Amino acid sequence: MILCGLDEVGRGPLAGPVVAAAVVLDPRRPIAGLADSKKLTPARRQALNRAIQEQARAWALGRAEVEEIDRLNILQAALLAMRRALEALPLRVDHALVDGNRLPPGLYCSAEAIVGGDASEPAISAASILAKVARDEEMEALDERYPGYGFARHKGYPTKAHLEALARLGPCAIHRRSFGPVRRLIE
Repeated sequence: MILCGLDEVGRGPLAGPVVAAAVVLDPRRPIAGLADSKKLTPARRQALNRAIQEQARAWALGRAEVEEIDRLNILQAALLAMRRALEALPLRVDHALVDGNRLPPGLYCSAEAIVGGDASEPAISAASILAKVARDEEMEALDERYPGYGFARHKGYPTKAHLEALARLGPCAIHRRSFGPVRRLIE
């Protein structure tokens, strides 16, 4: 049976996409140190990101853009990003282990939701790491396109510095207009 882990990153930020990853680990090439991406240092995440890309049997990313987040809501956009990651895998899987308590609708395989799966299931941990590294790198690049907001530091999360920049500069193209602090500024 071919099993994959699915996880997403970026539900809480006020800006940027939600990014998901699907990973099929290779049991013949175990990767030591897999854990919830939030519990790892940036350097450890980067090292594991490389190891996963080199040693996993297959992996893929999926995403939902800011416009989709605003149109669907963040939960539905996150589930859509996970489905897209699964569909982007270069092989078909039989079963998906999904971090959280909800399953993305329309998956082509059987699936099971696991609360805290990013800390307990290696394939979900691997997906969590790939998604976090990819989204963090994208937010660092967006920091150059949209200077003044501090995206490289806070990755779009509602920190004090981000909220102050948002109040000072107003929302930019990658801000989620349906999220309270951004919506209140527009109104």
